[in-house]
Amino acid sequence: MKFSFRPVLACVVACTSLSTSLVHAEQADRAKPLFIEADTMRHDDANKITTATGNVVGTKGTILMRSDTLEVRQDAEGNQFTVAVGRQAFMRQKREGLNEFIEGQANRIERDEKTQMVRLIGKAVMRRLAGDVLADEIRGETLEYNEATEVYNAVGAGPSAAPSPDGIPGGRVRAMIGPRQGGGAAVPRGPAASGTKRPAMSLQPSTQIGGKPQ
Repeated sequence: MKFSFRPVLACVVACTSLSTSLVHAEQADRAKPLFIEADTMRHDDANKITTATGNVVGTKGTILMRSDTLEVRQDAEGNQFTVAVGRQAFMRQKREGLNEFIEGQANRIERDEKTQMVRLIGKAVMRRLAGDVLADEIRGETLEYNEATEVYNAVGAGPSAAPSPDGIPGGRVRAMIGPRQGGGAAVPRGPAASGTKRPAMSLQPSTQIGGKPQ
C-alpha cells in the first residue's frame, strides 16, 4: 500500500493529493434503501427531493450520516446525491471485505452515488479505522475522494488563514499515515500493539459530531 503526496498550487493554497487504497466503499451499499430519522421532513415526489431537518440520522447499508439538515436528490436512474450540513456533519462507511471503516466530518458533506465522489467542506477531517484502531487521519479545509479510484485531495484554507486550534499554521493540510504490514494492514500502535485492550474509540464520534449524543 503506497502513499504519494504531490503539492499542487503551493503558492496559492496548501494542497496535497493522496493516492492510496485508503478507501474502497462497501459496494452492496448502493443497492440498499436509505432510512432517515429527523425532527421534520419534507418530500417532493415530483422532483425526487427529500429534505430532513433537526437531529438527522441517515443510514444506507453500512453508511451512517448525522447532521443538522440532510437533502437527498434522486435521478431517473435511482442514483442519490446527498448533502449533509451541520456543525459538524458526520459520515461513516465500511470498507469492502475488511473490518475497516472510514469516518468523515465537516461543516458540509456531499456524496454523489453516481460518480462515487465524496466532498467534505469546512474544517474537514477523515479517518480510517482498522477495527477500533485509528490507522490514518487527514485534515484540511476541503477534502474529496473518489471511492472508485481511491484518490484523495486535501486543500487547506490558504496562507492567509489563521492558525487552527491544534496549531496548523497558515491553513495548511495535515495527514497522519500509519505504518503498514506486508499485506497492507495497519500496524496497531500504543496499547493495542502490546496486547493491552485499547478502549473503544473513533467508531463513536457519531455521538458527538453532527447530532446530540444518544
